[in-house]
Amino acid sequence: MGDWNSLGKLLESAQEHSTVVGKVWLTVLFIFRILVLGAAAEKVWGDEQSGFTCDTKQPGCQNVCYDKTFPISHIRFWSMQIIFVSTPTLIYLGHILHLVRMEEKEKQKEKDLAMQSEKQTQQLHVTKAKKASIKDNQGHVRLKGALLRTYVFNIIFKTLFEVFFIVAQYFLYGFELRPMYTCDRWPCPNMVNCYISRPTEKTVFIIFMLAVACVSLLLNLVEIYHLGFKKCQQGLRYRRSHAANEASKTLTDVIPYVPEYSYFSGHHAVPGAFHTEQTSAFSPYSSKVVFKQNRDNMAVEKGQEEEDDAEENKLARHALLELQNQHRNSCQSSRQSSHRSRMDGLNI
Repeated sequence: MGDWNSLGKLLESAQEHSTVVGKVWLTVLFIFRILVLGAAAEKVWGDEQSGFTCDTKQPGCQNVCYDKTFPISHIRFWSMQIIFVSTPTLIYLGHILHLVRMEEKEKQKEKDLAMQSEKQTQQLHVTKAKKASIKDNQGHVRLKGALLRTYVFNIIFKTLFEVFFIVAQYFLYGFELRPMYTCDRWPCPNMVNCYISRPTEKTVFIIFMLAVACVSLLLNLVEIYHLGFKKCQQGLRYRRSHAANEASKTLTDVIPYVPEYSYFSGHHAVPGAFHTEQTSAFSPYSSKVVFKQNRDNMAVEKGQEEEDDAEENKLARHALLELQNQHRNSCQSSRQSSHRSRMDGLNI
């Protein structure tokens, strides 16, 4: 049991940086696999080879039959299974410790630069953007980027190892032990019968360890689904918010502002655009407000055009009257000059 203490401490450190399902998986590994294997299973299989007997006295026959019946001990097989399924979690823990160590080095470097010169610190803050911390305010690791990929690969490899060892156990010796096995290997003189000790008790432990392995496999699948569903939700939420921002930006480009100056004297300035917080870019209230503003703007522009047309007509009439007066005056002056010339001719 003492051999599992170091592995248990490492896995306990990884439990702090796992999801809820990952913490449940580690709890199952601690209690129902490592603890049961160290406390009970090793004692049950303690007389595995000594309790294996065959009905022959031929030297070497019993050892050959034992090797055929049990190619690998159940205890060693389960120990290998625990080590293999724990290795991806240890790699994930090593990645976390590496990132934390790198972050601590960067912080220490910034402190050293700040102690040397405040000016250098200001230039560093201006030229170099501050990276987001790997941990949140509660001290938990943020699952994103390279760390998230490492965690996903950790779950995938744990699932593959669980499936491999379950299938290997089935092909090696099945899921139950029979009280008697037959063997005809050399140097046995003929077909001999071999017997194992406590087959029923060992079968119970085999089924128990198989059930725990299936539960661990199910937890891995649930965690993969949980992470995938969570990331899909975040992606859909991001797409919806991005679409809403694009739609609101389009409306802003169409009607960027409402002019606040008065078009002509006596007309009050049009009030500014209404500032409304919209949860959706296609709100019916916003459409009514935009329609009303457009209608007011068109009415003001139409009134200005009518006033400009009236002013132009008035100026045209005034110019026409002046031209008529000038023409009339010129005609009268020409008549008077011709009449004077005739009178002068008569006098002569």
